[in-house]
Amino acid sequence: MFDTLSDRLAATFKNLRGKGRLSEADIDATAREIRIALLEADVALPVVRAFIANVKERARGVEVSQALNPAQQVVKIVNEELVGILGGETRRLRFAKTAPTVIMLAGLQGAGKTTLAGKLGLWLKGQGHSPLLVACDLQRPNAVNQLSVVADRAGVAVYAPEPGNGVGDPVQVAKDSIEYARSKQYDVVVVDTAGRLGIDQELMQQAADIRDAVSPDEILFVVDAMIGQDAVNTAEAFRDGVGFDGVVLSKLDGDARGGAALSIAHVTGKQIMFASNGEKLDDFDAFHPDRMASRILDMGDLLTLIEQAEKTFSQEEAAKMASKLASSKGKDFTLDDFLAQMEQVRKMGSISKLLGMLPGMGQIKDQINNIDERDVDRTAAIIKSMTPKERAEPTIINGSRRARIAKGSGVEVSAVKNLVERFFDARKMMSKMAQGGGMPGMPGMPGMGGGPGRQKKQVKQAKGKRKSGNPMKRKAEEQAAAARREQAAQGGAFGLPAQEDKNFELPDEFKKFMG
Repeated sequence: MFDTLSDRLAATFKNLRGKGRLSEADIDATAREIRIALLEADVALPVVRAFIANVKERARGVEVSQALNPAQQVVKIVNEELVGILGGETRRLRFAKTAPTVIMLAGLQGAGKTTLAGKLGLWLKGQGHSPLLVACDLQRPNAVNQLSVVADRAGVAVYAPEPGNGVGDPVQVAKDSIEYARSKQYDVVVVDTAGRLGIDQELMQQAADIRDAVSPDEILFVVDAMIGQDAVNTAEAFRDGVGFDGVVLSKLDGDARGGAALSIAHVTGKQIMFASNGEKLDDFDAFHPDRMASRILDMGDLLTLIEQAEKTFSQEEAAKMASKLASSKGKDFTLDDFLAQMEQVRKMGSISKLLGMLPGMGQIKDQINNIDERDVDRTAAIIKSMTPKERAEPTIINGSRRARIAKGSGVEVSAVKNLVERFFDARKMMSKMAQGGGMPGMPGMPGMGGGPGRQKKQVKQAKGKRKSGNPMKRKAEEQAAAARREQAAQGGAFGLPAQEDKNFELPDEFKKFMG
């Protein structure tokens, strides 16, 4: 969603590189480019004005004028100001002291409240809670049935006593759901309310009645991140009419300009708490302003990547794979292990999304977007078409075996050959890294081992002092060396005069080291 904004900001900062000092003209030009980038991203004008004013004021201050690298300081300032307009610190859910905690979802029709209720239920379940989804949207056709299907897919309970489609009292359903949750030991109740195509009095009144009936601990306003500035207007109307405690952005994976996300927290004073960035139920997580700012500035989001890896990979399995790679040339690491690792990575999400979380990946954005996710499936099919012995010992795969594997997996023979060759190369590289040898073809780094070839070359170069070819000069050098040796023999340590005191002893600390 923020691709255009990221590209414009990257181009702006590129113009600052290599400048030892920033003049007033440089700061004004940079601020102007950032202003244009934000306006093109559909960020609200008041937000842009406040943002640019803060950036210019700080850019003219001591932190930039006295910096060794002013361009990096400007990037740091922009990053901190982006975090500020996105809400500052991460806002966590408030849970009630006495269960159940009641969370009410509000928003316009089409914002994705019902699907998001299932995503929130799955997220809460993963956090160790037992959520209950409540169907209070009794007007939209099949809304109750949709919530039941989503709840079933998420593996959470649903309370839907009324059929919906215009039948039933949503306020009474919300009120009864609290007692039902207490009796069934559910500790979180997520109330899905009805929406409208636009703001009207009936919508506001119904939402206010449900709020008064259940006294929610959190009212979350669900907003479609793709509708632009109208999202801000709608949020302000809900804030004044019903009130809400936090914002949830849906459809953050769309191709809209994303200005609503940058505007809504600043304009309403309510922080973004969650973001939905895909169609799957697990494409949902807490919103971290600092991580989002890093993504916009192409600094990556390694913390989220690490969190996803920790959810998918177990420490025991990781240690097991590391020991296999550290074996003799990694020969214990087989194609079965490779397939298992590949399937684990696939569980983390699409390859393009994972690569997008790495710093600097915006420079090869087009290549990442063109990655064919089906390549992983083709690779898995090739490995699964091999016999157990072939997976354990790929060296036995000859021409006839390659032909059989290719036929079984529906690929060309060359694809099988390429896979096996790439596996050997990758295993060799990973084994070298696991053994502390550093990256192949690169000099050793501190703590990473070193390239043995580089070390041998250095030893070879460490020769003794060369003697002069001039006989007179060489004789003078030999006499000077003899004089130094005689002085050292007569003197003490380091060529100092010998001590006259016969009872002199070294300190205990030196004795320990000298043996």
